[in-house]
Amino acid sequence: MHAARLKSSARLQRVLEVLSDGREHSTLEIALGAGVCAVNSCVAELRANGAEITCRQTASLGGERLWLYKLAASPQAGSGR
Repeated sequence: MHAARLKSSARLQRVLEVLSDGREHSTLEIALGAGVCAVNSCVAELRANGAEITCRQTASLGGERLWLYKLAASPQAGSGR
């Protein structure tokens, strides 16, 4: 995978902004809040840029699987990418 550079990617910056409150966010919350489609790919790219993002699977009240993402550590400014 070729990850975009965080400093030049408005898409990754929007996803990071959604996650920056330190709370867990579902795939749908991130997609709607950041205006992106492939949340898992954006998370992988953010990780490649030095972000620490956790992911866990849970179930909704209706039994559907949900994936929740949480920013554990922001990427370092000027971190090689």
